[in-house]
Amino acid sequence: MEPRIWLIAGPTASGKSALALRLARQIGGEIVNADALQLYADLRLLTARPSPQEEAQAPHHLFGVVDAAEGWSVGRWLRAALAAVADIQARGRPAVLVGGTGLYFRALTHGLAEVPQVAPAVRTQAAAEFEAMGEAAFRTRLAAADPAAEARINPSDRQRLTRAWEVFAATGRALSDWQAATDPAIPAGSWNAVALDPPREALFARCDARLEVMVREGALDEVAALAARGLAPDLPAMKAVGYRELAAALAGEVPLSAGLENAQRETRRYAKRQATWLRGQMADWPRLSAVEHESQWRQFLALYPALTG
Repeated sequence: MEPRIWLIAGPTASGKSALALRLARQIGGEIVNADALQLYADLRLLTARPSPQEEAQAPHHLFGVVDAAEGWSVGRWLRAALAAVADIQARGRPAVLVGGTGLYFRALTHGLAEVPQVAPAVRTQAAAEFEAMGEAAFRTRLAAADPAAEARINPSDRQRLTRAWEVFAATGRALSDWQAATDPAIPAGSWNAVALDPPREALFARCDARLEVMVREGALDEVAALAARGLAPDLPAMKAVGYRELAAALAGEVPLSAGLENAQRETRRYAKRQATWLRGQMADWPRLSAVEHESQWRQFLALYPALTG
């Protein structure tokens, strides 16, 4: 098969990593991470990075390559991902990009905007307004100006919330509109794509069950080790879903059972936001609605029957 780029997106716990690995084995491809949290080395279990056994089945790129003390932007990931894809294709192999960060996929297929610089005074005012208004009111105002940005930004992500408002305040144009007015990083016709979109209740059940497994397998040790580093709380790795809730339990602020329940709740909310974003921003991508892996694979082959040849 001619080398191509394959894109597999989906909310957390939807089964996308297993699908990507099976596809890579089927076509002799290599897997590139498109998940903002799986970039970081410190939380393999909590971010559901592929296991060493899974990584041994196909080459993996950009998984666990960044220290938690760093904060990668979308642009930095895009440059690294494009370099990885170019290297893979230079060896005549397909690249399979998989993850749950919708903005990464949008940067690939629509490009990354060159947003004008925002004056320091505007940034200072946005920060002050966030403090004065609180996140809920700040979000409500942002939603009126840039609903796409508000929908995709995670709770407590003050940096991205204020950034989206700064751009609108400075330019009179939504950050999402700036991002839409770009050229694709990978040309149309060079890639195939699929988005996993299982039923909501089934997805939530998978989220809950997987987090219990993570805790049994040592996620609390990961959380404790990261907390002991005393890193700035606004770093991306420190915002990993479930980290704050489990760290609170380890600190004795809540019982462990409550910490797990809180982490499960936040994971479900995160999955819901991811699914909503994918439906809104990738509405033209083919969908897989199945929950179990074999059924997902059959649906995938039905979309791309040439893979069975």
